[in-house]
Amino acid sequence: MANAELAQELSSAAPGIAGGTRAGALADRLEAGARALQALASSMSDAEWQMRMPHDGRKLGVIVHHVASVYPIEIELAMNLASGRPIVGVTMDDVHAMNARHAIEHDGVSKEAALSLLRQNSQAAATAIRALADESLDRAASASLYDDAPVTCQFVLEDHAVRHSYHHRAGIVMALRRPR
Repeated sequence: MANAELAQELSSAAPGIAGGTRAGALADRLEAGARALQALASSMSDAEWQMRMPHDGRKLGVIVHHVASVYPIEIELAMNLASGRPIVGVTMDDVHAMNARHAIEHDGVSKEAALSLLRQNSQAAATAIRALADESLDRAASASLYDDAPVTCQFVLEDHAVRHSYHHRAGIVMALRRPR
């Protein structure tokens, strides 16, 4: 799906969209994290790109691609909540299985492909987030990912799409033994 189509589909998924200041701040934080991950990944040598993350086993390049590839899923989950729909049938075991499949399927991902996808999907995610009204961010429903606890759209955005690049960038920096 093209970047513009993805952004349109994601942003049209939640009713009452008006594009609030809070949503803009969330989108800005997502973009800043994606830019920081992109800058780090761009600076990695071919050997570093192929290094495996300690205690994880995935190649560092695969992790960059992973962050890029899950933005649409993370946004879709948040948009369910923004629309008042629960998140059902998604557990951390499912997430771990998806990540393991991704690592196998994209073991040889090129830096160019990963960085292109990171730019494209982070932009689409930020566009979708910016379209949300405060009421949508505040809407809560049960989420199987959190043991069916009622959580808000904003919480899921912050815990997944917004935080994701920061989390993996920090791990990559530690693996490379570079200063933060």
